Amino acid sequence: MTAPKSVAFIGLGVMGGPMTGHLARAGHHVTAYNRSPERAEKWRGMWADEDLEVAFADTPAAAAQDADIVFVCVGNDEDLAGVTLGEQGTLSAMRSGALLVDHTTVSADMARRLAEAAQSRGVEAVDAPVSGGEAGAINGQLAVMCGGTEAAVERARPVMDCYSKAIVHVGPTGAGQTAKMANQMCIAGILGGLSEAIRLAEAAGLDLDRTYEAISGGAAQSWQMDNRWATMTKNEFDFGFAIDWMRKDLGYALDEAKRLGLSSPVSALVDQFYADVQSAGGGRRDTSALITRLPRKTSDQG
Repeated sequence: MTAPKSVAFIGLGVMGGPMTGHLARAGHHVTAYNRSPERAEKWRGMWADEDLEVAFADTPAAAAQDADIVFVCVGNDEDLAGVTLGEQGTLSAMRSGALLVDHTTVSADMARRLAEAAQSRGVEAVDAPVSGGEAGAINGQLAVMCGGTEAAVERARPVMDCYSKAIVHVGPTGAGQTAKMANQMCIAGILGGLSEAIRLAEAAGLDLDRTYEAISGGAAQSWQMDNRWATMTKNEFDFGFAIDWMRKDLGYALDEAKRLGLSSPVSALVDQFYADVQSAGGGRRDTSALITRLPRKTSDQG
């Protein structure tokens, strides 16, 4: 346990809400802000049993003004710019020497832009996107990939520990976001193969539980297989990381790959498959709903 810090958390969504709770539970002095007041009220209801001491501010600036560290977890580049660089954004009120840690998945360009703006105010910034989904946030088991100076990451590490299982300093500003892009490309490719594998097993008339048992202990094993095989075979997708967000992340990844002169045909193809699921109304379903794009055939249908 590190000494209690005065922290602000901007964004009480699926990920930020549990992370804020972990910070308060660890004894830090937390002030929170959410753009939607309804979400703030929902957060109060979810954590009412623990009677956590969290103050709520009316603006990002008000939340950030006395904080040692300001954490942000919102939606995309535009959202992040609004709560940090806007007239009432966090940087308008943060004191010199404070630390800004962004857990939003955004573009590497946005990470660099934010770091430059922070530096001009004497504030250090760390781009620190996370992986592990809603379950990881709730259970305090997130993987955090960090870009920024080593000193800034080490300042943030003992505080981030309360909701993390792994914190890795990847490199300079923007490196955390680029690592998250690589993470999402891996997930997309795995889910593409997993979807086709399940449909093959179904069409062949295999026992799906035994098939999972047979292949999950070997080289095909993955987090996606262990956590999504059963729900994919049952057509259950009302949970987890939404396809809308995955497409946003893959867009950043494909843009960065293009900037670097790279071809990413597998990621681009899976992104288009996700676009098909979106068009069919599945944008808010878990990313494993990729399988719904493939028609189900049983062995007796040939």
